[in-house]
Amino acid sequence: MSMPTTEAEAICQSCGACCETYRVSFYWAEALERGIADDMVEQLTPWHACLRGTNDLKPRCAALTGKVGERVACGMYAARPSPCREVQVGDDRCRRARQRHGLPDLPASLWIDDKPAP
Repeated sequence: MSMPTTEAEAICQSCGACCETYRVSFYWAEALERGIADDMVEQLTPWHACLRGTNDLKPRCAALTGKVGERVACGMYAARPSPCREVQVGDDRCRRARQRHGLPDLPASLWIDDKPAP
């Protein structure tokens, strides 16, 4: 990941909670389209796959390096699949993942919705 240019990017690059919370599943052909390495993909069904490590009881994407809540990086950021791209700093999924890991809620100015985290 490049140097953060916004407050949201800086928060994201020090967090990684979503990468250690959710199963990242997608249509299998997306891995081919994005050039995701075979060893990073776990087949779930004939039609669906997920990123390695995210289908575990305690998910942690195999592409994530660093410590959640401190400094993290994605080893396949440019090729990341659609579920990763859909999570946005300040959206409900982001804020739930941060809460699950005991991280403080984001400043209200970064919330995508206007509700406190559940």
